[in-house]
Amino acid sequence: MDDLLTVALLGLLEGLTEFLPVSSTGHLLLASHFLGFESAGKTFEVVIQLGAVLALLTVYFAKLWQVFSTAHRDPVAMRFIISVLLAFLPAAVIGVLAHEFIKTVLFETPRLIAIMLILGGIVLLFVDRIAPTPVYHDATALPLRKALAIGFVQCLAMIPGVSRSGATIVGALLMRVEKRAAAEFSFFLSMPTMAAAVGYDLLKNRDVLDFSAWSQIALGFVLAFITGVIVVKWLLSYISRHGYALFGWWRIIVGSLALIALSLGF
Repeated sequence: MDDLLTVALLGLLEGLTEFLPVSSTGHLLLASHFLGFESAGKTFEVVIQLGAVLALLTVYFAKLWQVFSTAHRDPVAMRFIISVLLAFLPAAVIGVLAHEFIKTVLFETPRLIAIMLILGGIVLLFVDRIAPTPVYHDATALPLRKALAIGFVQCLAMIPGVSRSGATIVGALLMRVEKRAAAEFSFFLSMPTMAAAVGYDLLKNRDVLDFSAWSQIALGFVLAFITGVIVVKWLLSYISRHGYALFGWWRIIVGSLALIALSLGF
């Protein structure tokens, strides 16, 4: 029962934080550290991310169907697809080249994760306040050069605790993308990025993957999916009214508490 409660918590945490600019990876790694949880071959941690990916695909299915079904005759739809692929390209290249270092060094450093949560929170608060007047209000119509630049900024999220969505959103805001559109572009970019990252992880670790704890994996997957759907539907309306300050303060609080706990030997 204790194991099921732990995986339920981690599944909820994945779904709640994956699309918020607070670093789901940082939260999962810190929670696993303090709870003493580690699955064989990191199978659980990898597979539950698929639940969050499926949540996003479910919410945006109609939009994605429209885009892909009309891309062959609609230049706007094709340009949108190209913009997301361009933004995805830097992370794909750097992720493959630096995979071992990221997984074996950065992911095993809870203190670094806590520090990056705090620094990222400070940056998010600052950019949310001083972001230049937006020029781009449609996430599906960003200039290709802007999309590529956002993709390079996303690569900072390979340091756990930075946040993929947080880096993407901050980069977009600084490039004069409106707050809601910045979050939505982050959603679209996360689809190929997360799918590729999970697929590459499964491929690299195929010899040590352990699916024997299928009930734990299934529970985490389902909870990540359900909470992911709720968060995606809620987030855009919240950001339109309130911006990103809440998430900046949340990062600072969680990172500070983690540093205190680590300093006390937990």
